[in-house]
Amino acid sequence: MQDATAVKSTMDQQTPAKPTLQQIVLRALRIAASTVAIVELLRNQWTGGVLAAMAWLLFSQVERSRGSADKHTREGSS
Repeated sequence: MQDATAVKSTMDQQTPAKPTLQQIVLRALRIAASTVAIVELLRNQWTGGVLAAMAWLLFSQVERSRGSADKHTREGSS
């Protein structure tokens, strides 16, 4: 009887979706841009640091908008 309950509880849990290649690349670009921004600003390379920070901000906004669009698509299809 406990086995049936355990199987049912594990079936009810949703498995997390695997990230797509686009999500992985976007996350890698965001991490790289933030790292470059910090390093450039610490080296007093203001132009490169500011441009890398702007790239990081752009990648963050794209990732956020893709997440809300994906959520909207999932809610609309079910």
